[in-house]
Amino acid sequence: MGTDLGRGRALDPAEGVVAITKDELGPLPDDLLERPESARHDPSRWFEHRDRPLEIEVGPGKGGYLVEAAQARPECNFLAIEQDPDVYYYTADRVRRHREGDAITNARVLRADAVAFLKWRVADGCVHTVHLYYSDPWPKRKHHKNRVLQDGFLADCWRVLRAGGELRLATDHDELWTFYERQFAKWCDGVPEGFTSAPFTREDLPKLPSAPEGGLIGSNFERKFTRLGAIARGAVLRKNESAR
Repeated sequence: MGTDLGRGRALDPAEGVVAITKDELGPLPDDLLERPESARHDPSRWFEHRDRPLEIEVGPGKGGYLVEAAQARPECNFLAIEQDPDVYYYTADRVRRHREGDAITNARVLRADAVAFLKWRVADGCVHTVHLYYSDPWPKRKHHKNRVLQDGFLADCWRVLRAGGELRLATDHDELWTFYERQFAKWCDGVPEGFTSAPFTREDLPKLPSAPEGGLIGSNFERKFTRLGAIARGAVLRKNESAR
């Protein structure tokens, strides 16, 4: 279920302001497997303005997209989920520094396994958008099972997204994009087990104004590799509420 689900600690001097703490997250119940809904809540409860649309970024990297998006859309709440401890601390501290300058007050960071977090911790229909940008491609065949965009993750994204909510993806890795295309065919054109029609409708991912030439979202990673000639490809999967 992910050993990192309860390890978050605040970097902000006011504990619990930037990073999600263990106390905020709370323990998993003993009967989790029998009643998975018992541990699922709306993460909006961790924000000052709980009524704002919630956007979740899976793997924020150095937080470039997170900070820019939170500044550009102050009417939304942004929760970034990062498992790697070094990247987590860097991102949380970056958000803290922007918060001290009053540039953003609507972004928080959780150290966790994002796949496990969505599965066990997030309530149905409470998320406006899930962002998955430049995820680890796990290029070796024996590691393909570690790629984020597996069937279970897509099913949980469909469950936690509100009606019409979006899963937004981008990558510059050719083989990973081929894998994404197979998943798009299954989840946007086909009918996966447990559904009565296609769970998602595929749309183009629009390029943000701040994105570099050849890029789509303008993250630190994207800026670095587009300078080296990488070309980003992306998609939006929009939730079809009537699919189940």
